[in-house]
Parts: sequence; C-alpha cells; structure tokens
Amino acid sequence: MLEISFKHSGTVNVPCDLTGEQFDLPIKGKIKLVVTFGEEFNNDNDELLILPHGEHQIDLAQYIYEMIVLSIPLKRIHPGVKDGTLQTEALDKLKELQVKEVKKEKKKKIRTHVGTN
Repeated sequence: MLEISFKHSGTVNVPCDLTGEQFDLPIKGKIKLVVTFGEEFNNDNDELLILPHGEHQIDLAQYIYEMIVLSIPLKRIHPGVKDGTLQTEALDKLKELQVKEVKKEKKKKIRTHVGTN
C-alpha cells in the first residue's frame, strides 16, 4: 500500500467574468491518494487506486491535472472589481450610465413630491 499526497499553490492567469480583464488568480489545493494492489486495475474512487499485482508504475498525471483544475473557482472576479480600484473603459461607461439613471430617478421623485403638496 502507498499513500501519496500532493499540494500545490501558485497563480493562474484568467479573464474576469464581469469585465473580461486578465488577472493573476492565486490558487492552492491538495489531494491524498491511496494506492493498493489487487486482482485488477480500478480507479473508480477518487481517493483510492487499485493496481494489479506486479505493476511497478503509476500514472499520476490525471490526478495532478484534476487537482489544479478543480482549485480554480467557477466564478472569477478581478480583485479590483471587489475593492473598486479597477479602472477600465467598460466600467467607466457603466458608471457613467448608472449615474444618469440615478439622476433621472431623483428628478422623478422630486416632481412627484412637489405635485402632491
């Protein structure tokens, strides 16, 4: 029986789902794999690998790949969007349009309050 543990940490360059801006996303993860010997090969379980008796090599590439890929979140948001420091043309345009809509709503509220007095 073998017990194999992997850990990884690093960054992946991905696009932001909201703005499309590329950024480095920090990732980390770990996996534990138990390898035993049995009658026939079986990798149905994510944490248990059964190798036939007499085997002397293990292909771990798929396990490492899945560990890294699964550590990337489904929704990737640029840190600048979260804290408000990201400056892009798209965000500037959205802010410009949002401010106009708020001003129009305030004018409507003022008119309705003036009309009711």
